[in-house]
Amino acid sequence: MNGQVNTIGGSLDSAQTAGDVMAATRPFFWSVRREIWENRSIYMAPLILAGVILFGSLMTLGRLPQRVREASALPAEHYRHAIAVHYDFSGGAMMLIAVLVSVFYCIDALHGERRDRSILFWKSMPVSDLTTVLSKATIPIVVVPLVVTITGIALQILMLFLSSMVLLLSGLDVRRYWSELAPLQMWWLLLVHIMTAHALLPAPVYAWMMLVSGWARRAVLLWAALPAIAIAILEAILFRSWHFAILVGSHLIGGSNAASSGEPDRFPTDPMAHGSAFHLLGTADLWIGLLLAAGFLWAAVRLRRERGPI
Repeated sequence: MNGQVNTIGGSLDSAQTAGDVMAATRPFFWSVRREIWENRSIYMAPLILAGVILFGSLMTLGRLPQRVREASALPAEHYRHAIAVHYDFSGGAMMLIAVLVSVFYCIDALHGERRDRSILFWKSMPVSDLTTVLSKATIPIVVVPLVVTITGIALQILMLFLSSMVLLLSGLDVRRYWSELAPLQMWWLLLVHIMTAHALLPAPVYAWMMLVSGWARRAVLLWAALPAIAIAILEAILFRSWHFAILVGSHLIGGSNAASSGEPDRFPTDPMAHGSAFHLLGTADLWIGLLLAAGFLWAAVRLRRERGPI
């Protein structure tokens, strides 16, 4: 009997613990969903770009059989480069739109609610400043990269299907085309590269923009860029070098030397460059940047507690 009571009591404690966890995470979950609802560019911009790329790909399908025939005569190491141009271009375009969407989101993340005075409403809700800032930071660091990756993979699936149909109708063997392209590996590398070089690496830049977004009364992008420009110019005058500008730029566009595996001529989704993104995870450059991002977000939380509407 005592064993049954203990079992029931343990089950009740576990259920209560699970309920407490759900209650603690629900405001964060709904805050993230609110950001997605209010900022449709998070998913609309990648979808529009994917549509434009797909249309352009359709316009060039007629030349694909001839291009594949010419590529078949090339050495094996050059064959993939010749047939993967459109796939690499679509992946690069998705990475670029991820940066643009994230930058414009961050500069308006905390400034927008102060400008339209909606901050008064959201501060009346049972959602802490920490939850609000972290939910906003989740958008450029997690949500945008995932949306862009899924959109990019879906786009490349359509491109691969259409290309295969054209090659089959032209009497060409698609087995080498698929083998050299290695689509599953290409899509896995696209996911890994975007989630590292275009999510974790630029995190300090995005966090800095959010901090300035909560401080500036207007011209957020100018105030966010001005310190970096001033430091870069001062370094150029004193030391005749541009290390700081290169550092900030490489973090923003995901082009850090830390992300390179010694093969800068290879596209990140090339199967031969499979170690580059994972190499980034072990660099001090990345982890120092994440520490800076945490500091900027902590400052943004403190700032939001004190700032009111503009």
